[in-house]
Amino acid sequence: MRNFASAGLYLMLALAGSSPALANASVAANGTVELRPGDADYVKLGQQIYLEQCASCHGVNLEGQAGWRDKMVDGMRLAPPHDKSGHTWHHPDELLYQLTKYGFAAMIGSDYKVSMPVYDGILTDREIIAALSYIKSTWPDDVRQIHDRINADYRLNKAMENRKSGS
Repeated sequence: MRNFASAGLYLMLALAGSSPALANASVAANGTVELRPGDADYVKLGQQIYLEQCASCHGVNLEGQAGWRDKMVDGMRLAPPHDKSGHTWHHPDELLYQLTKYGFAAMIGSDYKVSMPVYDGILTDREIIAALSYIKSTWPDDVRQIHDRINADYRLNKAMENRKSGS
Protein backbone atom coordinates (compact mmCIF):
# COMPACT_ATOMS: atom_id res chain seq x y z
CA MET A 1 0.00 0.00 0.00
CA ARG A 2 2.77 2.40 0.93
CA ASN A 3 4.60 1.86 -2.38
CA PHE A 4 1.38 2.43 -4.34
CA ALA A 5 0.70 5.67 -2.47
CA SER A 6 4.29 6.86 -2.94
CA ALA A 7 4.31 6.10 -6.66
CA GLY A 8 1.01 7.91 -7.07
CA LEU A 9 2.33 10.80 -5.03
CA TYR A 10 5.31 11.34 -7.32
CA LEU A 11 3.06 11.18 -10.38
CA MET A 12 0.76 13.76 -8.83
CA LEU A 13 3.68 16.05 -8.01
CA ALA A 14 4.85 15.85 -11.61
CA LEU A 15 1.37 16.60 -12.89
CA ALA A 16 0.85 19.41 -10.41
CA GLY A 17 4.16 21.01 -11.29
CA SER A 18 3.24 21.15 -14.94
CA SER A 19 -0.33 22.36 -14.55
CA PRO A 20 -1.26 26.00 -15.11
CA ALA A 21 -4.44 25.38 -13.12
CA LEU A 22 -2.41 24.54 -10.04
CA ALA A 23 -0.24 27.62 -10.38
CA ASN A 24 -3.32 29.87 -10.49
CA ALA A 25 -5.06 28.37 -7.47
CA SER A 26 -4.89 30.09 -4.13
CA VAL A 27 -7.02 28.63 -1.40
CA ALA A 28 -4.97 29.59 1.64
CA ALA A 29 -2.53 32.49 1.67
CA ASN A 30 0.31 29.99 1.23
CA GLY A 31 -1.56 27.98 -1.44
CA THR A 32 -2.28 25.06 0.86
CA VAL A 33 -5.52 23.15 0.41
CA GLU A 34 -6.72 21.34 3.51
CA LEU A 35 -9.97 19.47 3.92
CA ARG A 36 -11.92 19.92 7.16
CA PRO A 37 -13.72 16.64 7.94
CA GLY A 38 -13.81 17.52 11.64
CA ASP A 39 -15.52 20.88 11.10
CA ALA A 40 -19.28 20.36 11.51
CA ASP A 41 -20.16 23.49 9.49
CA TYR A 42 -18.04 22.40 6.52
CA VAL A 43 -19.34 18.84 6.68
CA LYS A 44 -22.98 19.98 6.82
CA LEU A 45 -22.51 22.36 3.90
CA GLY A 46 -20.51 19.71 2.07
CA GLN A 47 -23.21 17.10 2.46
CA GLN A 48 -25.77 19.49 0.97
CA ILE A 49 -23.46 20.31 -1.96
CA TYR A 50 -22.61 16.65 -2.48
CA LEU A 51 -26.28 15.70 -2.64
CA GLU A 52 -27.04 18.55 -5.07
CA GLN A 53 -23.98 18.32 -7.31
CA CYS A 54 -22.36 14.89 -6.98
CA ALA A 55 -24.77 12.19 -5.80
CA SER A 56 -26.52 11.79 -9.15
CA CYS A 57 -23.34 10.15 -10.49
CA HIS A 58 -21.27 9.19 -7.45
CA GLY A 59 -24.29 7.86 -5.52
CA VAL A 60 -26.19 9.06 -2.48
CA ASN A 61 -24.10 6.68 -0.38
CA LEU A 62 -20.85 7.54 -2.23
CA GLU A 63 -20.97 4.12 -3.93
CA GLY A 64 -20.14 5.26 -7.48
CA GLN A 65 -21.42 3.73 -10.68
CA ALA A 66 -21.33 -0.03 -11.22
CA GLY A 67 -18.41 -1.02 -13.41
CA TRP A 68 -16.45 2.17 -12.74
CA ARG A 69 -13.11 0.35 -12.84
CA ASP A 70 -13.38 -1.13 -16.32
CA LYS A 71 -16.44 0.12 -18.19
CA MET A 72 -16.87 3.24 -20.25
CA VAL A 73 -20.09 4.77 -21.55
CA ASP A 74 -20.02 6.98 -24.65
CA GLY A 75 -16.22 7.05 -24.39
CA MET A 76 -16.35 8.37 -20.83
CA ARG A 77 -15.19 6.74 -17.63
CA LEU A 78 -17.88 6.00 -15.08
CA ALA A 79 -18.02 7.85 -11.74
CA PRO A 80 -15.95 6.09 -9.07
CA PRO A 81 -17.10 5.63 -5.51
CA HIS A 82 -15.97 8.10 -2.88
CA ASP A 83 -16.36 5.65 -0.02
CA LYS A 84 -13.47 3.52 1.23
CA SER A 85 -13.86 1.10 -1.71
CA GLY A 86 -12.84 3.78 -4.21
CA HIS A 87 -9.54 5.53 -4.76
CA THR A 88 -10.45 9.09 -3.74
CA TRP A 89 -8.62 8.69 -0.46
CA HIS A 90 -5.44 7.72 -2.32
CA HIS A 91 -5.01 11.33 -3.48
CA PRO A 92 -3.96 14.37 -1.43
CA ASP A 93 -6.39 17.19 -0.64
CA GLU A 94 -4.78 19.53 -3.13
CA LEU A 95 -5.17 17.18 -6.08
CA LEU A 96 -8.80 16.38 -5.16
CA TYR A 97 -9.52 20.11 -5.02
CA GLN A 98 -7.77 20.79 -8.34
CA LEU A 99 -9.54 17.93 -10.14
CA THR A 100 -12.89 19.13 -8.85
CA LYS A 101 -12.33 22.78 -9.65
CA TYR A 102 -10.45 22.59 -12.96
CA GLY A 103 -11.34 19.13 -14.25
CA PHE A 104 -9.44 16.10 -15.34
CA ALA A 105 -8.44 17.44 -18.75
CA ALA A 106 -6.63 20.41 -17.16
CA MET A 107 -4.86 18.20 -14.62
CA ILE A 108 -4.22 14.93 -16.42
CA GLY A 109 -4.76 15.63 -20.09
CA SER A 110 -7.47 15.41 -22.67
CA ASP A 111 -6.99 11.65 -23.18
CA TYR A 112 -8.63 10.97 -19.81
CA LYS A 113 -12.33 11.35 -20.63
CA VAL A 114 -14.86 11.79 -17.84
CA SER A 115 -18.32 13.29 -17.76
CA MET A 116 -17.66 15.14 -14.51
CA PRO A 117 -18.17 18.86 -14.96
CA VAL A 118 -15.57 21.49 -14.16
CA TYR A 119 -16.78 23.31 -11.03
CA ASP A 120 -14.75 26.49 -11.47
CA GLY A 121 -17.38 29.22 -11.60
CA ILE A 122 -20.12 26.87 -10.36
CA LEU A 123 -18.90 26.25 -6.80
CA THR A 124 -16.76 28.52 -4.64
CA ASP A 125 -13.47 27.28 -3.20
CA ARG A 126 -15.20 26.96 0.18
CA GLU A 127 -18.00 24.86 -1.35
CA ILE A 128 -15.53 22.55 -3.10
CA ILE A 129 -13.56 22.08 0.11
CA ALA A 130 -16.82 21.53 2.02
CA ALA A 131 -17.98 18.81 -0.42
CA LEU A 132 -14.61 17.08 -0.24
CA SER A 133 -14.59 17.47 3.56
CA TYR A 134 -17.98 15.77 3.73
CA ILE A 135 -16.66 12.88 1.63
CA LYS A 136 -13.63 12.49 3.89
CA SER A 137 -15.81 12.68 7.00
CA THR A 138 -17.54 9.45 5.91
CA TRP A 139 -14.35 7.39 5.72
CA PRO A 140 -13.43 5.02 8.56
CA ASP A 141 -10.70 6.24 10.92
CA ASP A 142 -8.03 3.95 9.46
CA VAL A 143 -8.65 5.29 5.94
CA ARG A 144 -8.64 8.89 7.19
CA GLN A 145 -5.31 8.26 8.93
CA ILE A 146 -3.81 6.85 5.72
CA HIS A 147 -5.15 9.87 3.82
CA ASP A 148 -3.61 12.20 6.41
CA ARG A 149 -0.23 10.49 5.87
CA ILE A 150 -0.62 10.86 2.09
CA ASN A 151 -1.25 14.59 2.64
CA ALA A 152 1.78 14.91 4.91
CA ASP A 153 4.01 13.14 2.38
CA TYR A 154 2.62 15.28 -0.45
CA ARG A 155 3.24 18.52 1.43
CA LEU A 156 6.75 17.45 2.41
CA ASN A 157 7.61 16.51 -1.16
CA LYS A 158 6.08 19.72 -2.46
CA ALA A 159 8.13 21.76 0.02
CA MET A 160 11.29 19.94 -1.04
CA GLU A 161 10.50 20.56 -4.71
CA ASN A 162 9.88 24.27 -3.97
CA ARG A 163 13.24 24.49 -2.20
CA LYS A 164 15.00 22.87 -5.14
CA SER A 165 13.38 25.25 -7.60
CA GLY A 166 13.93 28.28 -5.39
CA SER A 167 10.22 29.04 -4.97
